[in-house]
Amino acid sequence: TPPMAIEATEPSTALIQNDIVLFGLIAATLGIVFWTSSRETGFFKKFYTYVPALLLCYFIPGIYNSVGLIDGNASSLYNPVASRVLLPAALVLLTLTIDLKGVHKLGPKLLAMYAGASISVMLGAWVAFWLMGLIHPETIAGDTWGGMAALAGSWIGGGANMLAMKEVFAVDETTFGQFVVVDVSVGYVWMAVLIFLANRAQAIDARTGADTRAIEDLKERLANYQKQHERVTTLPDLMVILGIAFGVVGLSHAIAGPASSWFAQNVSWAKQVSLHEPFVWVVVLSTFVGLGLSLTRARTLDGAGASKIGALFLYILIACIGMQMDIGSLAVKPWLIALGLIWILVHIVLLALLAKLLRVPFFYFAMGSQSNIGGPASAPVVATVFHPSLAPVGALLGALGYATGTVAAYVVGVVLRGMAGQG
Repeated sequence: TPPMAIEATEPSTALIQNDIVLFGLIAATLGIVFWTSSRETGFFKKFYTYVPALLLCYFIPGIYNSVGLIDGNASSLYNPVASRVLLPAALVLLTLTIDLKGVHKLGPKLLAMYAGASISVMLGAWVAFWLMGLIHPETIAGDTWGGMAALAGSWIGGGANMLAMKEVFAVDETTFGQFVVVDVSVGYVWMAVLIFLANRAQAIDARTGADTRAIEDLKERLANYQKQHERVTTLPDLMVILGIAFGVVGLSHAIAGPASSWFAQNVSWAKQVSLHEPFVWVVVLSTFVGLGLSLTRARTLDGAGASKIGALFLYILIACIGMQMDIGSLAVKPWLIALGLIWILVHIVLLALLAKLLRVPFFYFAMGSQSNIGGPASAPVVATVFHPSLAPVGALLGALGYATGTVAAYVVGVVLRGMAGQG
């Protein structure tokens, strides 16, 4: 699940190495992007018609990292600040404002797309391995199959599942590092494509004849609720919003440590579903406390800007994800990158066929794919492009991958090992 930080083996040579300075640069960049995207006339009005603002929030920090201005992997901004603090805070605020009845109406087809995405990732691994054996056999020599099993863990689950597969199949450090690069490079490119296409979801749905009634109804209900409770935001409102958000984050982290330790020691199957990972507990607890609050008067805080603050946290998160991207790494191992591209293309084609068969909106396709490939850290970001209050849908599906990723990736690894003749 991109991004998974690649450990630095030598000191950083980036121009900016102070995280406070780096945060200032990221904040200023986001400010400029949003200021220019709000222009009503002139060049920027035309520019943002074709290039989504969110895409720039993602790519510009990536450019900073690629040219050596910053070193995203050596920074603490993504982990722990953005992923461990701002992400769960955003989930609390965006889940707090959700319409549970409306989400329920999205129906079983969303889960079918999630399951289809997982299966297509598994099939994609085997097809890519077989095809690359015909095109460039050297690429699949040695323990490449083990690296692919680890990557399957990431692309179905998350970083914890990827590391689990590394241990299970005793993947060599060098091979594992190479597949981390494939994970980040190919995963980032696909996420960028999804963000770009999400802005054209209406046209895509019109062309495919998808049934969008449930999702349009949900978006309309959310908009009407916000309009109905909208008010001038006061300082007490902001304090209460931040108090709830970070209070729940603190509580989630406080429970996550002991709970994950207890499960690891006392429940035999805990590691299979990643319940020994504190981050899984943080994501799930933040989401479910937010859902509980959505059934109370706390939901009216959306009128004071709760979901906007949640979206703000997510934009900082997406910039921090982007600043770990190294555009130059795409050329480091071209044949391994090609293997990753074949793999993800199989996933895309199979999932697109399922979407056409079920006549689902593009949102379902995007969530099914990104909740697998990207996981709970980035699926909410893609969901936000459709509507800020849909972010928790991405988070819940992404967290589901932690439970299924290890078993599915193990199956992928066993089959690949047999295909490599090492079974």
